[in-house]
Amino acid sequence: MKMGKSRRRAAFGNGLAGIVLAASGSFAHAEPDAPPTSVDSLKQRVEEQSRQIELLKRSLAEQQAVLDQMRRSLDIGGLSGRGPAPSAATESATSTATATQRPAAVATSPSPAPAVANAPSNPVSPAAPRPQQIAQAPKPVGQAPERKDTNRPPPVAPIFEQPGVLTPRDTWIVEPSLQYAYSSSNRIALIGYTIIPALLIGLIDVREVKSNSLMAAVTMRRGITNRFELEAKIPYVYRWDSSVSREVATGSANPQVFDTDGKGLGDIELTGRYQLNDGGADKPYYIASLRFKTRTGKDPFEVEVDRTVRSTTGGTGLQTEIPTGSGFYSLQPGLTVLVPSDPVVFFGGVSYQYSFKRDNVKQKTNEGSLPLGEVQPGGAFGFNFGMGLALNERSSFSIGYDHLSVGKVKQNGSTAATSVRVQLGTLLLGYSYRLDAQRTLNLSLGAGLTADTPDVQLTLRMPITL
Repeated sequence: MKMGKSRRRAAFGNGLAGIVLAASGSFAHAEPDAPPTSVDSLKQRVEEQSRQIELLKRSLAEQQAVLDQMRRSLDIGGLSGRGPAPSAATESATSTATATQRPAAVATSPSPAPAVANAPSNPVSPAAPRPQQIAQAPKPVGQAPERKDTNRPPPVAPIFEQPGVLTPRDTWIVEPSLQYAYSSSNRIALIGYTIIPALLIGLIDVREVKSNSLMAAVTMRRGITNRFELEAKIPYVYRWDSSVSREVATGSANPQVFDTDGKGLGDIELTGRYQLNDGGADKPYYIASLRFKTRTGKDPFEVEVDRTVRSTTGGTGLQTEIPTGSGFYSLQPGLTVLVPSDPVVFFGGVSYQYSFKRDNVKQKTNEGSLPLGEVQPGGAFGFNFGMGLALNERSSFSIGYDHLSVGKVKQNGSTAATSVRVQLGTLLLGYSYRLDAQRTLNLSLGAGLTADTPDVQLTLRMPITL
């Protein structure tokens, strides 16, 4: 009986050992053919392996909680940027955490695995990243939009006639503008002759002239390439002048006022601009331009002039109508330079305007046509410089100086007797505000620094991208 009980106990122990070895095959380190020593030791081993499995589950659950918290803090699900694909470590950690939710699959795995008896007290999967590593990992969630043309100069608030930024390829820009200018001047004319420097025989004409001009224009620009654009400008001019004069020693102390005005189409302009180099963040941009001005406006020789000598009975010596054009074709080459220096942009340029001469010119007067012969205006050399500062993403501010030196007029190959060189200097302030992606509002203020320059000049532009 005792031998029968021993045999049954041995058979039961052998059967139980086989079941336990089959269930924990993935964690046992012993050879499959090695016989177990006793049932108690096997039970101990199973309990120890169960504790290790529980520790693994807790560790993976903690890692999964850290990942969920990081996702919630970054709001990855609500982002629309093009972030990089998840790393292999993150995918492995997620798959491992999912696998731990199925303990039956681990228990029935037939493949052998290293013994867990000698494993550390807080084991983690080698494929899963530690929480410290996850917190220190970079978190790119999007990419900034790429610039289409990295070699284009930065935009600034325009204050000169020549813009610095070219129109992109296959793009139309329509720019309506309105410009107002005001100037006043005082003149004293001595009509007679002097016996000695302190004694004048004749008339002294004291005259104050106030000039106003309003010009509305439509400018159209087309980008042929990213470096070349064409421009056409069609202006409409309205001008009005008031002349207050008083003749000394004529027996009358009352001043006389003479008002005149003129309106109509101005001189149409055609311009081409080309960017010579690529430029860059630390390299200047060079832009060459060529402007051709027509004579579509009413020129000064077509308006009537009162040539009667000033006297008590009549005559003003002034134009009865103000012209709206210059009366000459002209060509103006120029070069503009932009130097980016974050956060400002420095710019400047030089130009020269050449006016073509006219033959058989006749001045219309109240006494008939007065032949003048060949007339050619003097060349105009100009330069400007300034700086632009971007205040924010929508607005920018510019300040600059523009100078134009106009040469003497030639008549019949010789310098006209009454012609002098004229210096025009203007201090300019400009402000630009982008209303939306297609429209920008530009306002510039010019203050005359020389006697021949308009006292004030206001220009309002609104480029519209089509």
